[in-house]
Amino acid sequence: MSTIRVQTAQNVALEYEVASIGDRILAQLLDWLLLLVLSSVVTYLVEKLTSDSDARRIVLLTFVGLPILLYHPLCEIFFNGQSLGKLTRRIRVTRRDGTRPQIGDYLLRWLLGLLEISLTFGSVATVAVLLNGQGQRLGDMAANTVVVSLRPPEDGLPAEAQLLDGYVVVFPQISVLTDQDVDLIRRLLHQSLKRSDYLLLNEVANKVKRLASIDTDLPDEAFLRTVLRDHAHLNGAIG
Repeated sequence: MSTIRVQTAQNVALEYEVASIGDRILAQLLDWLLLLVLSSVVTYLVEKLTSDSDARRIVLLTFVGLPILLYHPLCEIFFNGQSLGKLTRRIRVTRRDGTRPQIGDYLLRWLLGLLEISLTFGSVATVAVLLNGQGQRLGDMAANTVVVSLRPPEDGLPAEAQLLDGYVVVFPQISVLTDQDVDLIRRLLHQSLKRSDYLLLNEVANKVKRLASIDTDLPDEAFLRTVLRDHAHLNGAIG
């Protein structure tokens, strides 16, 4: 799986794994399947309950046409860059600098997606992603976004985010951290350990302590691993 290298607002180099073309296609197919099922159910109910053809047309346009048309931008805006298909495949839209896209970015992706995905059944988007080399379709290039994988690295670090029976939260203060903050912490922890960059490890730990007003003598690595476990427990799921 290819990666992209971005520079965060804190001037820290960060690597993201780009979502595979297979995951993106599967996510889109799952979204289409969901919309097909929902539209079929709604259409069936409308046909059964409405006899007036004009009223039926208006109801179908409102409760089938508009949801299908606006499904992707609304999901990505309200679910932090994920449709239900993307959520299932654990991929997400983010900006190239690692920050959360703005509403305008999502809308630009969507508008171009009508052409490269909806009208061409994804063929234009697939070719663009394969040729781009950084996992971007035309909408991503225009909005300066990329779809990244949320799957943890394959070297054992994700064990920190696994829920443990009877686990007691050590630092409840980390509730002030957002999911994006914790995702950044996890990736930086992985990078610092992989490169034996203990200066970066210390900088990340100190930053988290300042943000959450935590005072602890735990070593940096142990502290950050504890933060990940605490976050997973507080959110009731794997991070």
